[in-house]
Amino acid sequence: MRLKPLAAAAVLALSLAAPLHAQTGASPASVTAHYAALVHANYEDTLSAAKALQAAVKAFTAAPSQPTQDAARKAWLAAREFYGQTEAFRFYGGPIDNDNGPEGRLNAWPMDESYVDYVDGKKTAGLVNNKKQPLTKKALAALNEKGGEENIATGWHAIEFMLWGQDLSETGPGNRSFEDFVDGKAPNADRRRQYLNTVTDLLVDDLGGLVKAWAPGAKNNYRAKFEKGGNESLRKMFVAMGSLSRGELAGERLEVALASQDQEDEHSCFSDNTHRDAVANAKGIENVWLGRYVRADGSTLQGPSLRDLVNARNAGVADKTTKQIRTSVESAEAIPAPFDRAIVAGSAGRPKIEATIKSLTEQSKDIVAAAAAVGIAKLTLVQP
Repeated sequence: MRLKPLAAAAVLALSLAAPLHAQTGASPASVTAHYAALVHANYEDTLSAAKALQAAVKAFTAAPSQPTQDAARKAWLAAREFYGQTEAFRFYGGPIDNDNGPEGRLNAWPMDESYVDYVDGKKTAGLVNNKKQPLTKKALAALNEKGGEENIATGWHAIEFMLWGQDLSETGPGNRSFEDFVDGKAPNADRRRQYLNTVTDLLVDDLGGLVKAWAPGAKNNYRAKFEKGGNESLRKMFVAMGSLSRGELAGERLEVALASQDQEDEHSCFSDNTHRDAVANAKGIENVWLGRYVRADGSTLQGPSLRDLVNARNAGVADKTTKQIRTSVESAEAIPAPFDRAIVAGSAGRPKIEATIKSLTEQSKDIVAAAAAVGIAKLTLVQP
């Protein structure tokens, strides 16, 4: 989560000129309406995948075994593919990250594992091993980031840590034993089961709130206001793409880890899924730009896009931006796993990460130029 949305990003010049739909069939209104449909579809798929994770976690905690643990891990990885794409909907104070938004509960990182459970050398650490600490949704939500940003108690990475444990291997992910959840095999196994179920339930609740915020047909939800937002809604779309490109993905998620060469700075460090996080984030940006999203059932949602609007005004800028965004996705796909080995000096993976950072940085400049092409003359992006 590292970056917080900046209120200053809202202070931007807006001056979309004459109608842009004559050449493309796309208008600011149709683009914002389709974007809202795309956002809702992506969150809906994420919620469905999270419910599958919830069911797998319940099965695992009801009967801890290697097969049930493996199934829960697989469900977590599958759900991350959808959630990662939704990060292109951040950074403009929308439902995910306004003052009351759940982003910090959902995806905060990096995580101090000892805040939650035992770690190597600290066998009694964490909330799980403090029997006086209630493990309710309300209690854990209040404890998330309490006393420090790395005191992560909820969300994807808390669940990830419980399923995989610390990553102490140079060649693979964490290898927490399922016996940590078996009474008589590990201290506080019952509380570990309770904790894992609680944070997973909270994740599903928070994602459900986002689906409602973007649901069609409601009169007073965020989507209804967004679709009436005109140029301001277009600005938000550009801010989200550009801020994720440069500040968050290129900056906090790739540059920081590349500089520190520390696995604690990789996004999904317990499961070794960081390389896929980067791909999903890059795809999310491309989804918004092209107005295209491939749903969980394999169908494609396609409609009026920012690219269409920009192409009507400056085909060269639209083409350059499209190609650069595609290059970023392909560069991210080339980052090898495990990411914590790719960041090490001299590894074959470092140039792949550097190439992705370079592409994303150039892409953020193209997004600013694309916004200018449709009259948004100043675009303030979140920076690393």
